[in-house]
Amino acid sequence: MADRKDSASAIAVPEDEESTPTPIPTPTSTPTSTPTPTPTPTPTPSNTLDSPVKQIQIEGLVVLKIIKHYQEEGQGNEVVQGVLLGLVVEDRLEITNCFPFPQHTEDDADFDEVQYQMEMMRSLRHVNIDHLHVGWYQSTYYGSFVSRALLDSQFSYQHAIEESVVLVYDPIKTAQGSLSLKAYRLTPKLMEICKEKDFTPEGLKKASIGFENMFEEVPIVIKNSHLINVLMWEMEQKSAVSDKQELLNLSSSNHLEKSLQLLMDRVDDMSQDIVKYNTFSRNVSKQQQQKHQYLQRRQQENTQRQTRGEPPLPEEDISKMFKPPQPPPRMDTLLIAGQINTYCQHINEFTSQNLAKMFMAEALQGHNVLKKS
Repeated sequence: MADRKDSASAIAVPEDEESTPTPIPTPTSTPTSTPTPTPTPTPTPSNTLDSPVKQIQIEGLVVLKIIKHYQEEGQGNEVVQGVLLGLVVEDRLEITNCFPFPQHTEDDADFDEVQYQMEMMRSLRHVNIDHLHVGWYQSTYYGSFVSRALLDSQFSYQHAIEESVVLVYDPIKTAQGSLSLKAYRLTPKLMEICKEKDFTPEGLKKASIGFENMFEEVPIVIKNSHLINVLMWEMEQKSAVSDKQELLNLSSSNHLEKSLQLLMDRVDDMSQDIVKYNTFSRNVSKQQQQKHQYLQRRQQENTQRQTRGEPPLPEEDISKMFKPPQPPPRMDTLLIAGQINTYCQHINEFTSQNLAKMFMAEALQGHNVLKKS
C-alpha cells in the first residue's frame, strides 16, 4: 500500500447538510516486507494514566467488517487499514462502524484519498450512520506492528482527535481459536515528545520514556444486539463437532518457528544498534582524550611563552575545533525493544496454550488406556 498524506481534521462534522466534512489524517502504511518493531511494547493500563478514554465498546458488525476486509484484501503479510467511526460517551469510546482504505499503488495517480474519505463520510451521513472519526485500524503479521509508521500515524490521529485509538487485528492468532483485537493509544509522555520532536537520548531520558510506557492498551468490550446473540447461539448449535475440535490440534511447530524467526530478526537489529552505540561511545571517549591532550599542549606552550616574555596564545573556540559526534537515533531502538517484548509475549501465550493442550491430551490418553484395560 502506498504511503498516504496526513491532513488536518476536526473531531466533529458540521450539522449543516450542505457543509463538506473534513477528512482525518490517513495512517501511513506499515512496511510488511520485513518485520517492524510497533505497535508491542508492554501496554500500560489506560486507567492508570490521564487518558480521556477508559474503555472501548465495539459493535460486532465492526469486528466482522475488519475480519472480512483482511480476508478479501490481505494476503499473507499484507497490511490492510481502515477508518473507525463512532462517538464518545463520557470516558467510553463507542465504535459503531468502519470503512476500509482501498488498496492502491503509487501508479494509481488518479486516485484521490481525500476525496474518497469525503465521499464516504457524506454517504454515511445521508443514511443516518455515525460518521465521526474516532481512530483507525490495521492488521498485523505475527504481531509485527510496533513501528515508526504506526507511531507517526497514531500521533497524527491523536493530535487531531484526542480520543482516537488504533485497533490492531492479528489474523494469525485469531486463526488459532481466539480473537486477537487490541486497542492502543500513545501515552501522554510520548505525545509531548512527539509534539516537541525531541527524540534525542537526553530528551527521552528526561521524559522517562521507555519501550514499556510508549503505548497504553485500552480494554475492549464487544457488544451485540439481542437478535445477533440469538443468531450466533443458533449458528453454534448447528455447527459441526469436528470444527470445534480443531482448536485442540497439537500441531504448532510452523507458527512457533515463524514467531521465533521474527524474534531473532529483531534481536539482530537490536544487536546492530548496540554496535552503533558502542562505536558512538568510543568516538566520544576518543574525542575527549584528544581535547584533553590539546588543552595540555596549549597550557604548556603558554607557560613557555610566558617564561620567554611573549604574549599567550589567542583564545580559540574549542567547541568548533572538536564537534561532538551525532548520537544514534534512540526512538528506533525503543521501538525495536518494544517489538521484541511483543514477540516474547506472543510466544509465551502460544506455548502456554499448547502446553495446556498437551497435558489435556495426556490425561485423555491415560483415561482411554484405563478404560480399555
